[in-house]
Amino acid sequence: MTHDLLSALRPLLAAEASAEAHAAGAEPGDLEQAVWLRLLELLDSGGPPRDPERWLRRAVRSEARRSRRTTRHERPYGTEPADETDRTPEQLVLTASRTRALRAAVRRLPGRCPALLEALMSPKDLTYREIAGELGISQGSLGPERSRCLGCLRRLLAAEVAARGARG
Repeated sequence: MTHDLLSALRPLLAAEASAEAHAAGAEPGDLEQAVWLRLLELLDSGGPPRDPERWLRRAVRSEARRSRRTTRHERPYGTEPADETDRTPEQLVLTASRTRALRAAVRRLPGRCPALLEALMSPKDLTYREIAGELGISQGSLGPERSRCLGCLRRLLAAEVAARGARG
């Protein structure tokens, strides 16, 4: 039943997401992904909706509204949030050294993680939409991908710190 329902709703969801995406300032794939997730959660908790097509149209509109609200509230920083005035030369050297070590660790990560984390650390302060376009992935998958990459980076850096500490 579930597989048949998902197969039957796929073309309708693609059409509805494409129709709503532009006005919402979102990618159709991001809307589709959010609606699929809502449907799977609904199926897990209470079974399929009584009128799946109607439910799907409402869910797409709801996700489009949520996306519009989110986009409206996102604003880039006017200035760098961490003010670096009054830094001593020693602090600047230590900061540069930590930044080099971090970037070196990021380059050693697997898969798409180096490109994603470099984009997130970019001084251009890119939005998720810009990063998704640059990397060719959906905006909705950036958060989970970022979390996975940060977990890998955390494990990598923890292993390096532990290895250095064992010597001393």
